[in-house]
Amino acid sequence: MTEWHFYEPANGHGLAHDPLNAIVAPRPIGWIGSVSASGVRNLAPYSFFNLLNYRPPILAFSSNGWKDSVANIQDTREFTWNLATRPLAEQMNASAATVPGEVDEFTLAGLDTLPSTKVAPPRVAASPAAFECVLTQLIRLETRDGAPVDTWLVIGEVVGIHIDTAMLTDGVYQTARAHPILRGGGPADYFEITEAAKFAMKRPG
Repeated sequence: MTEWHFYEPANGHGLAHDPLNAIVAPRPIGWIGSVSASGVRNLAPYSFFNLLNYRPPILAFSSNGWKDSVANIQDTREFTWNLATRPLAEQMNASAATVPGEVDEFTLAGLDTLPSTKVAPPRVAASPAAFECVLTQLIRLETRDGAPVDTWLVIGEVVGIHIDTAMLTDGVYQTARAHPILRGGGPADYFEITEAAKFAMKRPG
């Protein structure tokens, strides 16, 4: 017989650490670049992130609290997404530091940048894939009773995509070759995608 630990989130989980983000894991990382209205660059990782649509490509991330990334994107309507990889893990983590709004996290993390083509925010030069995005919706989340939550959902359309051609074989992007990292649960868990973890399974016809 399976023994179940059940809890109602409103009443607390009763465990040593909240299991929610360990269960819904690993999660891709939204490594978001933006620029403030006054020109200050910002870079921050968000693990509540994913791709939502193919054509047009639309992605989203949510921010717990009104942070510089959200404020910048509200003001300028532009941002970049940069693939976080194992070689960039330490820099990605450094960009998560809580610092004053005038601090440039690209510089703080020791990252070189490359200019974007369609938007103002730069991209991480060493990242093997990056998206240029334009804001489509900014939504404050609500509870089932309609009460506002201090979490903001940022949805953007991808208007430009940069891919390191070393990630391509015969025109097919090789996911594991970039060694992307994903956020796990707990205070410090991450996972790396490698070729050894891959398996193939086609959908039923």
